[in-house]
Amino acid sequence: MSSLGSDDDKVILVAHSMGGIPAALAADIYSCKFSAVVFLAAFMPDTRNPPAYVFEKLIRSIPREEWLDTVFGRYGNPDCPLESALLGPKFMAKKVYQRSPIEDLELAKMLVRVNPLVTNNLAGARSFTGEGYGSVTRIYIISGEDNILPEDYQRWMIRNFPVKEVMEIKDADHMAMFSKPKELCALLLEIADKYA
Repeated sequence: MSSLGSDDDKVILVAHSMGGIPAALAADIYSCKFSAVVFLAAFMPDTRNPPAYVFEKLIRSIPREEWLDTVFGRYGNPDCPLESALLGPKFMAKKVYQRSPIEDLELAKMLVRVNPLVTNNLAGARSFTGEGYGSVTRIYIISGEDNILPEDYQRWMIRNFPVKEVMEIKDADHMAMFSKPKELCALLLEIADKYA
């Protein structure tokens, strides 16, 4: 972000899923570089709670059996291990790519990697600031058929930390870029026209 040059050179950052938390961090540090941050079916932190709050709140509400064949693990220091997850093929088919083309699901199953969970990784992190992240224009795009971040949870995050604009793709699963690419592209073009 610092390589963009002057404060007149601004970007619109699109964050998806877990990418909402690092996008908020970037906006907190480089708020003057952003025209807007778009949260696409993404975890959207607020400025009152620690960054992982929105993630932890959802994770605590999901029964273990709903994770299906997802494999959880630990890594790092044995005294304070960090947690990871490897999404299983059944979980991906039922919860992530259920409305996406089968080719995208199959490719995702081949490319899936272990991901760190933000819960422990952000332990002790301070909340984002109102002057930084809180001052940046935020837009939220709801994926209406998301089985990971259910629509009601996406709407709760919006009520918890209101945004400038809410858009929706009704029939999109968690991977709107695959399940509804034309609709997503149209919304992103509209956002670029309005906020760039």
